[in-house]
Amino acid sequence: MAPIAPTVTSPPSNLRRVIDDGYTVSQRYEANRPAHPELALTSVPLEGGGRILFDRRYKQVGARELHADLFLPAPAKAHGQAIVLVHGGGWMSGDKSNFYTIAARLAARGYVVALPEFRLSPEAAYPAGLIDVNDAIAWLRGEAETLGIDPRRIAIGGESSGGQMAALIAYTGGSRRFAGGSSPAPRVNALIDLDGVLDFTDPLALRYENAAGAGSAAAQWLGGSYEAIPERWREASAARHVGAQSPPTLVISGGEPRFTAGRDAVMAALSGHGIAARHVAFPGLPHTFWLFDPYAAQVVDAIDAFLTRDVLSPPPDKDRP
Repeated sequence: MAPIAPTVTSPPSNLRRVIDDGYTVSQRYEANRPAHPELALTSVPLEGGGRILFDRRYKQVGARELHADLFLPAPAKAHGQAIVLVHGGGWMSGDKSNFYTIAARLAARGYVVALPEFRLSPEAAYPAGLIDVNDAIAWLRGEAETLGIDPRRIAIGGESSGGQMAALIAYTGGSRRFAGGSSPAPRVNALIDLDGVLDFTDPLALRYENAAGAGSAAAQWLGGSYEAIPERWREASAARHVGAQSPPTLVISGGEPRFTAGRDAVMAALSGHGIAARHVAFPGLPHTFWLFDPYAAQVVDAIDAFLTRDVLSPPPDKDRP
């Protein structure tokens, strides 16, 4: 049978954009603050006392700035748990604004939510984006007191390709793999994977993610087809890194099994280590269903229920530093 072409393809050249960081809020702030110490970065108030902080710079690579948007809960509802959400887009497109609706609704339930920008494959190939997100987590830890976060309670989640990245980051935390500085990559205390591939080497994943060879979205990010660089495809498979220190995991899937390829093996491995592993299915729904109501609200319910049960109030012997 002829291979099935992937549904995510490279965007036309006229849709790709060159990043120019010569004029950003953070760049202007840093340039003018010495002469004008009265300047302060703005925030947008949310109903009930929460706030949104847009475009906070968490990292700079040469002249390139990377920013995060932060959704903060009302102080009366805050419980110290933060969530970093990684947007999807086939590793080559998408934007942190994809998660605005879910982030605002999670903040209303007491979570601090960080939405990082990161370098996509047309700008920098694997593993640059993974290093960026780990650096965003490290930055968030450094801002924990200011933001009202318990630095031990930072979860990571993602949608589609962002779910794949989130899972890989979650299961390699504490190692030097994908660490941006001299310290090991930070550990997270939970993972939420929204329709993100968990094992690139699973036959179902290869059927789609490698169908176009070097032209597939995954291959463009990883630097080649599975046949050309199988070790890198294995390294980028979250399932290969599950261990006793892996965090509690929630997988949320739609109606297309290909997008969570490797899920059963990961769930079994986590359960074997006594780690909470939950799956919430939305059968019959298309990929990216979480971007739209009524499903966005249901996804928020699932995330909140998982974190409340398995992370914020786990049995004493399951609590993780």
